[in-house]
Amino acid sequence: MKIMTILGTRPEIIRLSLVIKLLDQHADHILVHTGQNYDDRLNGLFFRELEIRKPDVFLGVRGDGFAHQVGEILSKSHPLLLQHRPDRLLILGDTNSGLTALVARRLGIPVYHMEAGNRCYDDRVPEEINRRVIDHSSSVLMPYTNRSRENLIKEGFENGRVFVVGNPIGEVLAHYAGRIAASTALADHGVQSRKFFLVTLHRAENVDVADRLPILMEGLILLQRQYGFPVICSLHPHTKAKLKAFQINPSQAGLHFVEPLGFFDFVKLEQSAFCLLSDSGTVQEEACIAGVPSVTLRDVTERPETIECGSNVLAGCDPASILKLVDLVTRENGLWQPPMEYLAKHVAATVCRILLGFHIPDLAEKVWLARSHQIPLKQSDSLDVVSKSK
Repeated sequence: MKIMTILGTRPEIIRLSLVIKLLDQHADHILVHTGQNYDDRLNGLFFRELEIRKPDVFLGVRGDGFAHQVGEILSKSHPLLLQHRPDRLLILGDTNSGLTALVARRLGIPVYHMEAGNRCYDDRVPEEINRRVIDHSSSVLMPYTNRSRENLIKEGFENGRVFVVGNPIGEVLAHYAGRIAASTALADHGVQSRKFFLVTLHRAENVDVADRLPILMEGLILLQRQYGFPVICSLHPHTKAKLKAFQINPSQAGLHFVEPLGFFDFVKLEQSAFCLLSDSGTVQEEACIAGVPSVTLRDVTERPETIECGSNVLAGCDPASILKLVDLVTRENGLWQPPMEYLAKHVAATVCRILLGFHIPDLAEKVWLARSHQIPLKQSDSLDVVSKSK
């Protein structure tokens, strides 16, 4: 069986790391990188650290802005899918790279979506629209949690197409635990365990808004002054550019801006921090598993499980709220239990078994298979789809 996996960003590389290795063993596996994250610190570094082979295809997307980037992803993935003719397409998450699901489904290729069903119900968040588009273009949906599964069922997805597989990050963290423990990140950054804050900011609703990013910086400065702990900010290239564009001085007292970190160093800092402050969805999950309190610098989250279990709170961007909620979550440090789906074992194996052993054939797929293998279709099979495609 021929399976194509398309990815393009750091979180996808990390969470698919074990799945990729299993698919390489058990399928004719084609790995494609769109180039959405083209900086080596967000791309090549993670392939090397996690010992993932190089992609078979690199699309080289360099779109400037949403429309250009998505246009390139769609236009470049179409001939690729026609050339390789995979039996399945695997996608993880809600990035622009995942919108290749649209092309695949138009061609009749079954799409299998990991991280399906995440919802924050706020269309100001670009990824929220991507989530719905990808889910509704997918043949088989693989949510991480039962809550995400419920979201899909409410939207009308059939039970038989939805499989809760668990969150892959717990398994990834366990697999690389030795490498994480060996990281010298604390010494490299001159900090002591539980005596620093770790911050990441990259979401458009935070960093692209001229009157929001400065307020967030003000909150971080106040945090440093109140606790006296260093504040390490892992600086995404886009955030770095916006700080410069908005004329925000990144060398403010107590704020230590660092270039994007490798997986092992970042997780080492993550697991050792006094508190995490981030607008990342994946950091919420990792902090929850690590027993480190987190404050999400957003108004909404698509990971409500972290709120329910008590590991995470939403602070928005108001400095007073940030200070108050950091005080709240750090007083009850580690008293929560992560959702059971975050600690699931054999997630990669489960995903591979579903990919290789389960599908729901539809008429579009029959047409695709016939064209791929030059199998004549019955008149009843081909009429509607072929006539509509003309």
